Amino acid sequence: MHSSNHIVKFTDDTTVLGLISKNDESAYREEVQRLTAWCKANSLSLNVDKTKEMVVVFRRAQGDHFPLFIDGSPVEIVKSTKFLGVHHAENLTWSLNTTSISKKAQQRLYFLHRLRKAHLPPPILTMLYRGTIESVLSSCITAWFGNCTVSDRKTLQLSPSIMDMYTTRCICKANSIVDDPTHPSHTLHPPASTDSISSIMTQSTDYFLNHDSEH
Repeated sequence: MHSSNHIVKFTDDTTVLGLISKNDESAYREEVQRLTAWCKANSLSLNVDKTKEMVVVFRRAQGDHFPLFIDGSPVEIVKSTKFLGVHHAENLTWSLNTTSISKKAQQRLYFLHRLRKAHLPPPILTMLYRGTIESVLSSCITAWFGNCTVSDRKTLQLSPSIMDMYTTRCICKANSIVDDPTHPSHTLHPPASTDSISSIMTQSTDYFLNHDSEH
């Protein structure tokens, strides 16, 4: 694998990330072709109809991007994609994700209000809230909430505790990275301090390809 590429596998989904420098896409495209050949050699078929490509461009002048082909079929280029339950947009904003989360949480909050009117015991209501609403709001929250706009955060204010929820999960995630030497980000983090947890810098890539593999 070329050093500018990275492959993420989760169940039957495979994601190819490629960092394009100096407009040279050869390593990225070759990686996709190698993946296609590997799937054929291992009796796996790529579902091209479900395969999507998202292009993230950091430079101001955006040039044309030639379509990616798999077995002669063009891969659809999209402005956003859903990866592990999180909506990613080509402009690297989180408005689409927060809107989706807020809508889902609001729908479930309605039923919680109905159950409250039915006089269910507070412990049961709390359990339902944490299991059906808080779990939605906190899903992957350490990855996206810190970069939300003020408007996005207001959209998510279904509960006054969402900032506390985010802070608590960030601290837990940072501590787990520090304690796990096998974690990819372990070397980016200094030993844990009793006073503070240092922030972790993350890098984005230029290309985001997500597809399904089928047996």
